[in-house]
Parts: sequence; structure tokens; C-alpha cells
Amino acid sequence: MLLDVRTYTCKPGTMKSHLALYEQIGKPVQVSHLGAPLLYATCETGNPNEYIHIWCYRNAADREQRRAALWADPQWLAYVEKSRQLGALESQHNKLMKPVDFFPEPHAQ
Repeated sequence: MLLDVRTYTCKPGTMKSHLALYEQIGKPVQVSHLGAPLLYATCETGNPNEYIHIWCYRNAADREQRRAALWADPQWLAYVEKSRQLGALESQHNKLMKPVDFFPEPHAQ
């Protein structure tokens, strides 16, 4: 299993509008290609302008295939453009991680 852990930072005061845009336009198309995320969460402590999401894939090839389909979808490209126009995102950081052997793997979609 491969976990794609993504951390995003929004400009102060823009988180609510950014997440509303994603919920309305981005989420349906993203979930149709990637499945439901393992986690999609905002920070309770730390940076209040930061949120994360974690996606599960069988392996790197599965991730590559699903993400290629997502980026080929005109609905996703339209969402990305609206997000760019909103201008809420300040930074993005992602890590690809593998679970350790001594804990059960999360459920992959």
C-alpha cells in the first residue's frame, strides 16, 4: 500500500471559501477517480490555515493511473482553474508513505 499524504496551507481568512469550492466542484470528480480519502482534515492545533488529506493506493502504478485519469478530466481542470482564480492556496507539500508491518494497513479504495 502507498499513502499519499498532502498538506496544504491557505492564505489567512480563505480556508472556508477554499474548502467550500472544493466540496462543491472538486470533491465529486476527485472521488470519482481516486475513491474516498482515508482522511480529509483541518488542524485543531498548530497552523489554523493548514489542512491535510490522505489517499490510499495499492502501489505507485495504481496512483499514477488514477491521478492521470483525474488530470485528464475536464471537470477537474475546471475546478483547478476556479481554485487558482480564488487564490486561497499558499503552499502544498506531499509525501508518499508506506505503512509499517506491525500495524494493519488502512483500507484502500
